[in-house]
Amino acid sequence: MLNKLLATKDDFSTTTLRVTLGVVMFPHGAQKLLGWFGGHGFSGTMHHFTETMGIPYLFALLAVLAESFGALGLIAGLFTRVAAFGIGATIGVAALMGHVKYGFFMNWFGTQAGEGFEYHLLVIGMALALVIAGGGRWSLDRLIAHKS
Repeated sequence: MLNKLLATKDDFSTTTLRVTLGVVMFPHGAQKLLGWFGGHGFSGTMHHFTETMGIPYLFALLAVLAESFGALGLIAGLFTRVAAFGIGATIGVAALMGHVKYGFFMNWFGTQAGEGFEYHLLVIGMALALVIAGGGRWSLDRLIAHKS
């Protein structure tokens, strides 16, 4: 079972997707977990998710963990499929809960009340490709799978 989860081809395009998605998602996770990059940190984020948005504590916690540790997992290529699934699910829920109402486009010109969901679709597409293909070349998944 573990070998199937970690199995991946020696593919550079998958590596590019994995590292890019990890690097893009890391600041979002660091905002929520550590308060970096202008974020509110763990307690502020959890309060906002649970009290303001009404998200159950467990799901709010999973979202914070997916965006922070999932991003690190993607960068390293460790449990790529799990990390990509967590990030894709988290971003999908964020799109549905907070962005669909603003339409497709991001708020490029400051004329909308909020951001649309186009960015979220890109993240979901990248995450889905990684769930299907795995971590690719230079991933810890590939190294572990080949040693076992």
